[in-house]
Formats: sequence, C-alpha cells, structure tokens
Amino acid sequence: MSLLSILLEVSGSVGQLGAAIGAGLAVFGAGLGIGKIGGNAVEAMARQPEIAGNLQTAMIIAAALIEGVALFAVVVCLLIGLK
Repeated sequence: MSLLSILLEVSGSVGQLGAAIGAGLAVFGAGLGIGKIGGNAVEAMARQPEIAGNLQTAMIIAAALIEGVALFAVVVCLLIGLK
C-alpha cells in the first residue's frame, strides 16, 4: 500500500465527517431560526391579537424559506460526503 493511497483514503473519510458535521449544523441552525420566528410571532400575537392573520402568513413564509435553505445545505453536504 502506497502513501498516496493511504492519504486518499483518509481524506475521503475526513470529507465525509466534515459533510456530516455540516449537515448537522445546517439542520440545527434551521431549527433555531424557525423556533425563534415562531416564538416571536406568538409573543407578537399575544400583544396585538388583531394582526394575528397577517403575522401568521409572514411567519409561515419565512419558515418555509429557512427550511428551503436548510434543505439545500443538507443536500450539498450529502453530495460532498458521497464524493
């Protein structure tokens, strides 16, 4: 076994570890972001119940955008890990 083949094997496993950590961080960040949006929206609705409809729509759109970005991040991390 040559040194080059050992280095290529180790770098592949390190890349997979990095991709797994990146995917985990993306999901963790999305969860925190959506939780913060939800918590602040509920607090705002408690203060002004008359804006609940408009606020709920904006909250759902923002959560969907965050979820979409997180999905792209996870897919990119998985593609890097499979390389």
